[in-house]
Amino acid sequence: MAPIEQDPGGGVRLHIKAVPGASRDQIAGVLGDRLKVRVAAPPEGGKANRAICALIAGSLGVRASAVTVVAGQTSPEKTVAVEGVTPEAARAALGVRL
Repeated sequence: MAPIEQDPGGGVRLHIKAVPGASRDQIAGVLGDRLKVRVAAPPEGGKANRAICALIAGSLGVRASAVTVVAGQTSPEKTVAVEGVTPEAARAALGVRL
C-alpha cells in the first residue's frame, strides 16, 4: 500500500497516520506506508477528523467538502478520499516521494 493512491471513483485516497493533540497542524511526511498528519485538535467528537480534512484541503487547494474520512473514523490509521486531484498533484503538493 502506498500513502497516496488513485481512487477508483476519481480523485485520490490518502492513507493517514493521525496524531491528534499536537502542538500545531502539519503534514509531517511519510511514516511507513502512511502519511503522518499532526493536528492540534483533540480526538473527541470528530474534531481531529475535521482538522485533518481542513489541513489536507488547504494543502491540496481543494474545498473542505472535497475531503472525507472514509475509513478509520475512530482510529489513528485513517483513509481519506479527496475529490478533484490526481495522485501526481497530491504527491507534489504534500511532498511525498516514492
